[in-house]
Amino acid sequence: MARNDLEAGNLETLDRDLGRLSGLDKATKFVAKPVVGLGVSLTFIVIAGLIAMVFLGQSTNSMIIVAAAALGAYMALNIGANDVANNMGPAVGANALTMGAAIAIAAVFESAGALLAGGDVVSTIAKGIIAPESMQTASVFIWAMLAALLSAALWVNLATWIGAPVSTTHSVVGGVMGAGIAAAGFAAVNWPTMMKIAASWVISPVLGGLIAAAFLWFIKSRIVYRDDKIAAARRWVPVLVGIMAAAFGAYLALKGLKKVIKIDLVTALSIGVAIGILVWIIMIPIIRKQAEGLENRNKSLKVLFGIPLVASAALLSFAHGANDVANAVGPLAAIVQASQSGDFTAAVSIPFWVMVIGALGISFGLFLFGPKLIRMVGSQITKLNPMRAYCVALSAAITVIVASWLGLPVSSTHIAVGGVFGVGFFREWDSERRMKKARIDIPDMKHYSREERQRRKLVRRSHFLTIIAAWVITVPAAALLSGGIFMLITTFFG
Repeated sequence: MARNDLEAGNLETLDRDLGRLSGLDKATKFVAKPVVGLGVSLTFIVIAGLIAMVFLGQSTNSMIIVAAAALGAYMALNIGANDVANNMGPAVGANALTMGAAIAIAAVFESAGALLAGGDVVSTIAKGIIAPESMQTASVFIWAMLAALLSAALWVNLATWIGAPVSTTHSVVGGVMGAGIAAAGFAAVNWPTMMKIAASWVISPVLGGLIAAAFLWFIKSRIVYRDDKIAAARRWVPVLVGIMAAAFGAYLALKGLKKVIKIDLVTALSIGVAIGILVWIIMIPIIRKQAEGLENRNKSLKVLFGIPLVASAALLSFAHGANDVANAVGPLAAIVQASQSGDFTAAVSIPFWVMVIGALGISFGLFLFGPKLIRMVGSQITKLNPMRAYCVALSAAITVIVASWLGLPVSSTHIAVGGVFGVGFFREWDSERRMKKARIDIPDMKHYSREERQRRKLVRRSHFLTIIAAWVITVPAAALLSGGIFMLITTFFG
């Protein structure tokens, strides 16, 4: 008996010790994770500089190119940490993907998009915002591009830290504009282009939100609110997946494959329609088989949207990598060209090693720092399920196509987050409408505290206001920061 008591006591002691070790292990991981992320990031930045030295070590401006490569790597890390969350956030928030799977898929497709189809908009970033000929010398142009890179990276870094998804495109545009003004005055800026970008602050999120809300209304009215939900799903889900395939087919043809082949809008739409019809026909028997044995309730419908949602996240990541890698490597490519040839007015050509730095930087940034913004977009603004997340992904593709048709530059960040807001606000409106229709008393919110009123809303107003404020000040903040950095650089090195 005494022996059993002794063994029991030893086991209890062992359990306590193991518990302490487990707690210590968790604490160590918690404390060490930011340090590890910072260490890996710094290592990548140093390696990017070394790569530049290997390829251009004999150049007369080799140290400037090394510094530019390091700043380009820093910017790419920040793009991965902030921008990629917009593509993966809805799928993770809807539990269609785990965080690990989302990061793995995004890393592969972002890199593929950057390396296979990236670089088409590099000249716009490097030359379209300011007139290069307004710069007095190649050195002034190089200092301006360095200031733009550093200011944009610092601003996106700050936005990621406070949990605000901002447009990295607008950050770079603001950085280039601010350095251009500091170098050559306000006349150096292409103001018509800047006015279009300013218009996109409003147009992108509003259009994305309206399209996402419209599709959610269609899904609710045609499927969710029907007596036989499964029969309605068998009819309409193949159509919806076909529409998604058509939108992404046109999206990738128009935006993601410009480096491979030049496609006009009409041709891209024709390709999209053909792909959409083909996918719709293929999905009819697949959805019918998936729907067999499902219960007639909303939870069952989520199964049917899982695979389309994962596919849309992957395709969005490919197109994002193709387009937004320019934010990291556009100024870098311009600096490399100006440093080597002294010509800073010609079209920018992109060395392959520059594209590799951009692609790897985006993947590393996503892996190390992306989960914070993925959670923000996917679950902290409003609650998402596969149907709502599908609407957000689809609105992103359609909005870009509509914007291209109208000739408006838009931000993928603004569109995706605008889609999340659109879905959330539609749910609030639809919930109140249905309660009124059912003659259910809507609680008088004025009797609750301000905190309780905010909690009962389906869209978190605090996140909404923080994100909108960050969007509004992105270009001016990056511009002011860039102008200040340019003045410091020219004071000490000019």
